[in-house]
Amino acid sequence: MKYFVDIDGARVEVELDGETVRVNGGPAQRAHLADVPGTPVHLVAIDGVMHRVTARRDGARGRYVLHIDGRRHAVEALDERARAIRDLSAASGGPQGPQPLVAPMPGLIVRVFVAPGDLVAAGQAIVAMEAMKMENELRAPAAGTVRAVHAIIGTAVDKGALLVEFE
Repeated sequence: MKYFVDIDGARVEVELDGETVRVNGGPAQRAHLADVPGTPVHLVAIDGVMHRVTARRDGARGRYVLHIDGRRHAVEALDERARAIRDLSAASGGPQGPQPLVAPMPGLIVRVFVAPGDLVAAGQAIVAMEAMKMENELRAPAAGTVRAVHAIIGTAVDKGALLVEFE
């Protein structure tokens, strides 16, 4: 089965066939998933390299927040049919402007990596915030120019708070 996975704004094509996985048409790799009983942790082995993963749904179908080896990633995973429908509906929806960076959870701003006028690449670290005793780097959803920075180091923010606007 083929999936299209958007990870921190970058699209990856993943093909699963039993215990074999191919990423972006690359070589086949052996993959195995095992749950750690009594915890939300999953162990994912890809060609013998073990990764610790936790996942939680994040609203819409196919959207998740993954913590992979301690790093947070916003992920959307859809099969071919669902991705085609989503892409067609987005194409007919008219133009959209750049999406602002908002706080995914309540927390404390600990670092701001950008200033107004900075050019950023998709997936580039924009703001670091501490939540539930973990530091999370929030990344740019797409390439663009920073219009305004509302995040202030040392400030507590609520979920959904506007942190950075893009042009």
